[in-house]
Amino acid sequence: MAWSLVLFLAALGLAQVVGRIFGLRSGNAEKRARLFAELGVENSGPSRIIGFFHPYCNAGGGGERVLWAAISALQRDHPDVVAVVYSGDTDATKEKIIQKVKARFDIELSPKTLHFVFLQSRHLVEDSTWPRFTLLGQSLGSMYLAWEAMSYLIPDLFIDTMGYAFTFPVVSLLGNIPIGAYVHYPTISTTMLSRVKSRTRGHTNSDAISSSTLLSQGKLLYYRIFMYYYAHSLRQARFLMVNSSWTKGHVDSILQHQDFLLDALHFLPPLVVLKLLSRKSSECPKEAQIVYPSCDTRQMAVLPLEGRERVILSIAQFRPEKDHAAQLYAFHKFLELYPEYRGSGPSAVKLVLVGGSRNVGDATRVENLHSLARELGIKDQVQFVVNASYPDVLNWLSRASVGLSTMVDEHFGINIVEFMAAGVIPVAHASGGPLLDIIVPLNDEPTGYHATSPETFAEAFRTVFTLPPEARLVMRQRARMWAVQKFSTEEFEKGWDASGWKGWLFRD
Repeated sequence: MAWSLVLFLAALGLAQVVGRIFGLRSGNAEKRARLFAELGVENSGPSRIIGFFHPYCNAGGGGERVLWAAISALQRDHPDVVAVVYSGDTDATKEKIIQKVKARFDIELSPKTLHFVFLQSRHLVEDSTWPRFTLLGQSLGSMYLAWEAMSYLIPDLFIDTMGYAFTFPVVSLLGNIPIGAYVHYPTISTTMLSRVKSRTRGHTNSDAISSSTLLSQGKLLYYRIFMYYYAHSLRQARFLMVNSSWTKGHVDSILQHQDFLLDALHFLPPLVVLKLLSRKSSECPKEAQIVYPSCDTRQMAVLPLEGRERVILSIAQFRPEKDHAAQLYAFHKFLELYPEYRGSGPSAVKLVLVGGSRNVGDATRVENLHSLARELGIKDQVQFVVNASYPDVLNWLSRASVGLSTMVDEHFGINIVEFMAAGVIPVAHASGGPLLDIIVPLNDEPTGYHATSPETFAEAFRTVFTLPPEARLVMRQRARMWAVQKFSTEEFEKGWDASGWKGWLFRD
């Protein structure tokens, strides 16, 4: 009797879900027609819609440059295709976003084939909403956000450009459309698991966890389950692009990830439903394709290489993983070990942190960094430039001598490419994209420096400032040549087209 009641209730719930899904699909034709009418697009021809899922499209960071570069190329080469951006920037308008893209990235966008769907529930993917079980909370929040997005409009092709893989099963179920993604950084990686296993403190593994055997074991189980479903979600995509060798290595590993115990559990109800809804393994992507981010270096590549000021420049959003505090500690160690660079005289060196602040959390981090600079006694030689315009960024790039990045496992590092193109000698953490793809030798000669600790960063700073002028100039020229050739907008567009998105959009 009890089982009959459970089955009856489950059938009712399933009927409601199916009705909701087909209701969304049946009403989508009318929504498309309204959109085309609003934009003035003729709906008599083969007009298609690509939906770009990017809840923070107005943030002004490197990930946003990829989004806008892709849409700009789409508008130029396929004027009959409409780009719809699912954004959570409800405080902005279409016109303001287009203006900011022009000011920040110098990218022109046409409003004629660009539409924004402003999502009301972006707070569900804010890290501040989930002080505990942040990965799980944000991922579940992204699934709800995907439901909200599809409720507004189902596109012909869905491309996630921000890293919310858990949206894929929702979009696949609701829209029955092909899915692609540009992955900047895996939500979880084998590196994160190993840090928890070794009880190493870090951005994703707090002192409270790393110091406790019981909590570490619990977090390992949590990560194991999360990794299983993250891998499942990624496999729902038809094509995957990644921004670096480091990201490709991790994403490819995740695509091949297996957990036989969890696989076995998914043959039992109710988990068997997930297996029934999954695509066949033969249809899943086996590897990701590297498409280096668009780095428009044209204006940077004409900046003068000589006459630079004694400035160490950081360009990065004030997000926690960028680890701006490490930059202050490195600069403090530099001044401590080499006091000749202190003060305000001709030998004094200044640290300038330029970055975007997206929300209250970022603004709070900036205030905390101000406090840390005061505590370290370096505030007089540190300057913060928040939400700078593109001309302001170019101005600092034309003046600085050293470019600094302290993020561990930086997935790529557009800021570092910009440093090199502008003639700013980069000093970055010896990991991720900066180590494997960007600050690499050209003709067996260095293009910058790597470091891992405040002491080694300080040593690298001093090396740059004590290089003979001729050697410094040659390194700037070499770094610029590498950046301009390898990471151009043209190369990005070639890679984006090679992903196969056109085949999925125009498959009918």
